[in-house]
Amino acid sequence: MDSDPLASCPFCDSHVPLSQLTWHANTHFSDLDDIDFDLSPVIHPAPDSPPRSLPREHAANSSRSGANSSCGGEASSDTGECKVNDKISFLIDSQTRSKFYKVEAGLMALLRNCLESEVGNSNSILSGYVDHFQCLESEDAGWGCGWRNIQMLSSHLLVQRPEARKALFGGSGFVPDILSLQRWLEIAWEKGFDAPGSAQFNHVICGSKKWIGTTECAALLRSFALRARVVDFGPKESQSVPGSSIDNTRNKASIHNRVKRKAKNGDGYQVLMDFVWNYFSDKSSIQFGQQHVVISEKTPLYFQHDGHSRTIVGIQVNHQQKRHLQYNLLVLDPAHSTVALEGSLRQKVGWEKLVKRGMHTLKKPQYQLCYVDPGIASEEEMGKLKTIHSVFLEF
Repeated sequence: MDSDPLASCPFCDSHVPLSQLTWHANTHFSDLDDIDFDLSPVIHPAPDSPPRSLPREHAANSSRSGANSSCGGEASSDTGECKVNDKISFLIDSQTRSKFYKVEAGLMALLRNCLESEVGNSNSILSGYVDHFQCLESEDAGWGCGWRNIQMLSSHLLVQRPEARKALFGGSGFVPDILSLQRWLEIAWEKGFDAPGSAQFNHVICGSKKWIGTTECAALLRSFALRARVVDFGPKESQSVPGSSIDNTRNKASIHNRVKRKAKNGDGYQVLMDFVWNYFSDKSSIQFGQQHVVISEKTPLYFQHDGHSRTIVGIQVNHQQKRHLQYNLLVLDPAHSTVALEGSLRQKVGWEKLVKRGMHTLKKPQYQLCYVDPGIASEEEMGKLKTIHSVFLEF
């Protein structure tokens, strides 16, 4: 009878019997309660990009066969790449589908019905399919918003974009839970995506309650060859003083006051509203005709600010007198209960307070957005995607 052959653990240098490999690998993630969680926000600038002045939160695909064939066991000369591919293969098999409340007929269909039933001179543009992922008191309340927004964005990509469905999460076809997403982000870092951000987290995020933000979202999605983009909004001062708008209370207050003065004059946050409208409408390529609500091919927007993050799934414009346009962002908030949100939309009672956010609700000095352009990046493009450059728009 043959003896049980030894296999290398993808998460450490141990060699264990092949029959015990899955059990051994899972032990790396079974004692998460013993981890010393760090709840402090993280800030890191990217080369040649505006400074990453927002705190993270509270605020190319490798198939199973491709990963295995590229290693060639101990004969492989590139042991680093081989180890990453081993981790990918193991994670594809071991990742867990995220539990969430599935809304019958779809939450976005309910939102569309509510918008169409409104009386008044308004037009709305919505993303296609999006599932709502809420933070749970027993799991991630107070720190998990960033991961929940990644899940919402992923739910859209898996349904609306066939190329993304094949690329994301090893072609699993489902949205993984937070722990699995954390493992995928660590693999993205190990591949070289967002090296400054990885260093700030000491290259470890799995099992942690550390806040994350748009750059982590972009790094994770880019590692699957998706073209995730980041946009920064703020006063000019926030672009030129790395980190000081968060670290220096006096400077932060000064910047905030300048933005508020601009907002009172009809300026300031209008830059963000105009960007979101132009993004979803693709600079007026969408034609409403007799319709009050149309569906855009654009992805939802990961929407971050100091203290929290949400997902923008569309935008509404009300045509006021004297040709004045009043915008409302249409958002899904991870802090809200999915059941309560569904009930409000079905009954068409109180849903506006949960979903609509007018310009008067924008009070933070800085904001960030993340979205995903269509298509799959080439090998040459993948190298460029490893460094996250953001576009800066001044308030």
